[in-house]
Amino acid sequence: MRKPILKLAALAVVAGLAYLGSFFIYPDVGQLAKKNPEKTAFMEWREAQWAEKGEKKRITQRWVPLSAVSPLLIKAILIGEDDKFYQHEGFDYEALEQAFEKNLKQGRFAAGASTISQQLTKNLFLSPEKSLTRKAKEAILTWRMENTLSKRRILELYVNVAEWGDGIFGIEAASRHYFHKSASQLSSMEAARLASVLPNPIRFSAVGNQKYVTFRAGLIHSIMVRRGVAVAGFDEVMSAKDEPLEQPVDNASAAAANAEAGSELPGGAAADKTGGEAPAQPFALPGQGEAPAAPTAPATPDAPKP
Repeated sequence: MRKPILKLAALAVVAGLAYLGSFFIYPDVGQLAKKNPEKTAFMEWREAQWAEKGEKKRITQRWVPLSAVSPLLIKAILIGEDDKFYQHEGFDYEALEQAFEKNLKQGRFAAGASTISQQLTKNLFLSPEKSLTRKAKEAILTWRMENTLSKRRILELYVNVAEWGDGIFGIEAASRHYFHKSASQLSSMEAARLASVLPNPIRFSAVGNQKYVTFRAGLIHSIMVRRGVAVAGFDEVMSAKDEPLEQPVDNASAAAANAEAGSELPGGAAADKTGGEAPAQPFALPGQGEAPAAPTAPATPDAPKP
């Protein structure tokens, strides 16, 4: 009896590995470089959820290129969801270790550490279920995506397929729904409020006085201000052309003055909530070149990632 059981177990393991191995080939991640997905797996899951409840709802989505999205919104999302987006290759191992320790301590999935790339993978191809098999598929597909698509394209896909409210998918639909304006016209606080609801867009709304949203949005916005990307008139100043100088600049003297000014210069490194140094970030759309661990938020979802 023992040998047949061992053979069946071995066959099951081989079959499982073969199944997971298929995700190294399928689905075709490369086509996303130039083709926008018509409907994601998560959208289909939401539609099935509505049908099961007998609810007559539909998906609302308006696709826009990243150039039509306010840089303030991109900054707010990166701070709130994945501040190391440009440093990692799809996985934030430090955040994963912290989440693992927290989950082990509480004996359940109490915390997540998904990067934007992982969240995009789940939205495009998988389901919200929490299982080791889904996590394995997510890891394979995230690795493929990071090695196939540019960071800019990953962000463009993410802001267009993420859910921002019940059936509201994509930042353009969300911006018009909540603030009655296009995504390119969002203010820094509006951007922070939209970013704050991403952990649970069904439970939380970007408008209103929910304590969690107010706290999280304020936290994200304060980091934006500290990094110099939420200052009134900043975009106008940075896009203006330099005026011609009336006399030549002494480069040596200028360098000495800058060195002396050091950390007092706007946009310089600032000690964030972790007590570590946050590198200065340019105010530009991702693709040209990203809060620290936040205090515990007064609600269920995770506070902004480090």
